[in-house]
Amino acid sequence: MKQTINPELDDRLQVHPDVVQALAEGRPVVALESTIITHGMPFPRNLETALAVETDIRTGGAVPATIAILDGCIRVGLDEADLCRLADLDAVAKVSRADLPAVLAAGQPGSTTVAATMICADLAGIKVFATGGIGGVHRGAALSFDVSADLQELARSPVAVVCAGAKAILDLPKTLEVLETLGVPVIGFGSDAFPAFYSRDSGLAVPLRCDTADQVAAVMATKWMLGLGGGLMIANPIPADDEIPADAMEAKIGLALEEAAAQGIQGKAVTPFLLGRLEALTQGASLTANVALVRNNAKLAASIAAAYSRRCPG
Repeated sequence: MKQTINPELDDRLQVHPDVVQALAEGRPVVALESTIITHGMPFPRNLETALAVETDIRTGGAVPATIAILDGCIRVGLDEADLCRLADLDAVAKVSRADLPAVLAAGQPGSTTVAATMICADLAGIKVFATGGIGGVHRGAALSFDVSADLQELARSPVAVVCAGAKAILDLPKTLEVLETLGVPVIGFGSDAFPAFYSRDSGLAVPLRCDTADQVAAVMATKWMLGLGGGLMIANPIPADDEIPADAMEAKIGLALEEAAAQGIQGKAVTPFLLGRLEALTQGASLTANVALVRNNAKLAASIAAAYSRRCPG
């Protein structure tokens, strides 16, 4: 059985009892997106990674809360059976802010992007979210106007997002500029360099730096105490042993982008297409790096959630 945490949403928001109990007791909880399961990795690697990430969070002393749209409701916290079901489903909607009401109303299964996961985490009262990389300004956006809703959501929902920077397929300088304009703190964890997903250093500097989870938790608490609202981005570089240098990836990214353009792939279909092509072009190295960075982010998110719960219990 699942449990509803917000009576105003009736049965449309169902939170797993373990998550409800942890939140009620002021214990750390880490939200996880589900798009990485349905659109980011092939089966069964997606399921193996989802289970490993949840284990990493539990080992770090926090409760994992994978978020998805299932059975006509927002589910915050999935059992292993739910994860198995989601990992092997066909035709799962990729849900961002604009899609959330329609997918929920139609009773369709949906996987949540960074933006939708932030919305749902906030509805449930979860303050920390671990993902792979955020969306951002796509290359060529001056013509296509293709800018991820993740950026606006970071300015709206009061959730700290732990990621390995923005996806390397994006225009990273413009992504950082938009985040600055929106007033989103971008914090490099233990680094002065902005990571580029597969790579530790994009060649760009991060505006802010923290070296401990306690420092990040202090920034979170202070931001929201000031009434500034919105979220934070904690840019956590991929472990050095797992990175693919940026110059080695750039040519492959360029080729994958050319293929996407030639095939007329646009909008939300671009990112999963590019991730799949990069896996093929790197002979699986990009997928291995993706798994490593997601698990690394989950471990850090558990530490930050623990630090925040000590600072702001309940």
